[in-house]
Amino acid sequence: MSTQPDHGTELVPRPERTPDAVRVALARTAPHRLDEMEKHKEEALAAAIRTSKIRHLQHWLTHWAAQVEIERRPDLYARRSRALTLIHGTTSKDDPAFRSAMDELRAVEDVATQAVSE
Repeated sequence: MSTQPDHGTELVPRPERTPDAVRVALARTAPHRLDEMEKHKEEALAAAIRTSKIRHLQHWLTHWAAQVEIERRPDLYARRSRALTLIHGTTSKDDPAFRSAMDELRAVEDVATQAVSE
């Protein structure tokens, strides 16, 4: 008997935590986001050069590994989709539904980040 939670059928296995592996997994799960990933990488690289701190690149890799985690897991993908639909359905940031949906979106991001950081 497995002690692993059931996330539904994962679209792809969790990739190794390397830029190439994460990029390949994103290409398989959300190819429309590859340009966004590349732009974010260029920004992280520029910040790393400017500050002489590798943490910008580490953050970039963690962020995109988490995005792949959301894309590959139907449970997280569905939660994120519902939250985004609610966010876009509100008319103001003062709407209680907006705050609730933003909290859910953050929770999804946190679960994904924790999963890829273990």
